[in-house]
Amino acid sequence: MTQRLDPREMAESIVETELGRPAGPLIPVESQSSRVFVGRDVVVKLAEHSRLDREIRLAGHLSPGLTPQLLAGGARSFDGRSVQFACYPRAPGVTPGAGLPGVDVATARSLAEQAMERLAVLHRWRPPDDVAEILRQPLDHGGFTTRDELLGLVEQLVAADRHRVVDRALVHGLVSVAEGAPRAARTDVPVHADCYWENWLASDGDLTALLDFEWARFGDPLDDYFFLVSFSGEHEAAVMDVVAEAAGISGSALRRECEVRQATFLVSDILLALTGDESNLPGQLLTRRLASLEQLVTGRRWHPSVP
Repeated sequence: MTQRLDPREMAESIVETELGRPAGPLIPVESQSSRVFVGRDVVVKLAEHSRLDREIRLAGHLSPGLTPQLLAGGARSFDGRSVQFACYPRAPGVTPGAGLPGVDVATARSLAEQAMERLAVLHRWRPPDDVAEILRQPLDHGGFTTRDELLGLVEQLVAADRHRVVDRALVHGLVSVAEGAPRAARTDVPVHADCYWENWLASDGDLTALLDFEWARFGDPLDDYFFLVSFSGEHEAAVMDVVAEAAGISGSALRRECEVRQATFLVSDILLALTGDESNLPGQLLTRRLASLEQLVTGRRWHPSVP
């Protein structure tokens, strides 16, 4: 019987075949959607879903200063399985990390300012027609689209929650958030749609790259602002001030938009867990999402108390 290749061996084979040289030591790094291996000067991503193909097709059109340029990408067959792959040069720096751990407030503000500058480049980008078609392709991204769709998701959650896992007071809170949401979000701006801090690299306080364009699509710039603010940990207020100023909107308006987007993501994830399709979900997702929902509704996360 032929021995199945493990993901590291697949990555090594791809580097040797596509780049024409030995891969050298490849170290696996944590990723929620792909297998990622980092070498001395190369990064290899492997996936068995179509989103990596989306990233590959976009890569050659993105600004060189925004993300590393694609070295090779496509699909290979391993053990009868089709595996998507992408190879990139290794960019300098490390991820600031979700919650910006170990970062002081001045650095957090500086990183947020730099992130907003880079996102502005993406949001101003006007892709050619063939690339625009890629960004228009539908994705089940779980983000906010319209008020009616969010209200419909809440109704679906109630129908699926036969054992009343979700406290009905929290459901009422979700309905209140949905009823106060904008009628519809924009769908005409290129957005990253997953730009939380683990998808950035920084070196000596300077951002060097934005990674993982698998969820890129046409959307609303607020979709990206939400990820910057929401995953800033103890620096959330400082980052929110930077984002609001750079975007030219009020802090209260930004908080309302963040609340709507967090509510939509939570409803989507909780509904996915309740309907039993947990094959692609990390363990304990439902427990964590319910805790976040409690914080959103009862803790009024996006409504700071006035002293």
